[in-house]
Amino acid sequence: MGIFDTHAHYMRSDFGEELETLLADLPSKNIERVLAIGVELESSAEEIKLAERFDFIYAAAGIHPEHVLELPENWESELRALLKRDKVVALGEIGLDYLYEDGAPKELQREVFIKQLEIARELDLPVVIHSRDAMGETLEILKEYKPRGVMHCFSGSAESALEVVRLGMYIGFTGVLTFKNSKKAWAACEAVPLDRLLLETDCPYMAPVPHRGERCDSSMLKFTAEKMAEIKGVSTEEIIKITRENGKRLFGV
Repeated sequence: MGIFDTHAHYMRSDFGEELETLLADLPSKNIERVLAIGVELESSAEEIKLAERFDFIYAAAGIHPEHVLELPENWESELRALLKRDKVVALGEIGLDYLYEDGAPKELQREVFIKQLEIARELDLPVVIHSRDAMGETLEILKEYKPRGVMHCFSGSAESALEVVRLGMYIGFTGVLTFKNSKKAWAACEAVPLDRLLLETDCPYMAPVPHRGERCDSSMLKFTAEKMAEIKGVSTEEIIKITRENGKRLFGV
């Protein structure tokens, strides 16, 4: 019984011709399940095709806030069609990203985020939430719509993490947990109950120590599991088991 990587991006543009070999080898490296996440319509379709080819891969389709300016007029109908495909178990990655001053207009980000929350409610799907430099506003919207889902790659405070948990949602942590001086992430992880934690890579980004700076993949998630176990005061095997069951429960797989 292996690890469930609940947030990965496996695009051929990042992994090249070795992508399918890498994916085929993951079960032998103790990876039991992977949720492959889209960030716009094209990447969502690509991740769904991978999920349809590999039994252990599932997919999520959605519009990331960095891509809201690229949407065609019929994006809602196209997204609904993707979400109804086999192996799609979540709507994501969606949310707000206010890091860059020249990023997509905040009002447009909010509009697309809310519309996708409405679609998730309509189709009874959990959501995968991205929030960067926008925690206050993200929480306000989540409190209003109350979706099932996960706040992925969590970067907020322990207090914010508990607010998310009180909404019935999960918290995902990446290789950032292994980085030196990631005290904010450690505090948040310590605060979150075990039954609300998820393990994720966010690959090809966020490779954990000792692979920091390399292209990440799901096989590296064992290092994040080890650090999470240390923070929570349990064994690595227990963390792998608990986060796997949490992911299966949230995504219905």
